[in-house]
Amino acid sequence: MMNWLDDDVILYDGVCVFCSRWVRFVIARDIERRFRFTPIQSAYGTRLARAFGIDPADPDTNAVVHGGKAHLKSDAALTVLSQLAGWGWTRVLFVVPKPLRDAVYSLVARNRYRIFGRYDVCFVPDAELRARVLE
Repeated sequence: MMNWLDDDVILYDGVCVFCSRWVRFVIARDIERRFRFTPIQSAYGTRLARAFGIDPADPDTNAVVHGGKAHLKSDAALTVLSQLAGWGWTRVLFVVPKPLRDAVYSLVARNRYRIFGRYDVCFVPDAELRARVLE
């Protein structure tokens, strides 16, 4: 894990339909409005991705900065879920060995465009979300 100045920032693939749905899922359940978002295609997102060793041209993971630390792959997803109202129970999934969790995560990540589709341009958020997007 790496330190990062901004906290509770989710880095996602803005042209990925599945990833954009993930962002909407989080927003709908983030009643504290804790998380902010940045598409990897933005200048800020690209800088964040490179700092974490993620190829912005071919991202294989989303990431979340929480508690000042960067979390990748299944750790990112579980960290976000465990912070959402009603989803704290997902912390128990951290007992599943990380190599197994990450293998499942990577399988979905590698096939996300084929299974869920891809936008031609980066997902454009509505006005409410726009205030929570870092570019």
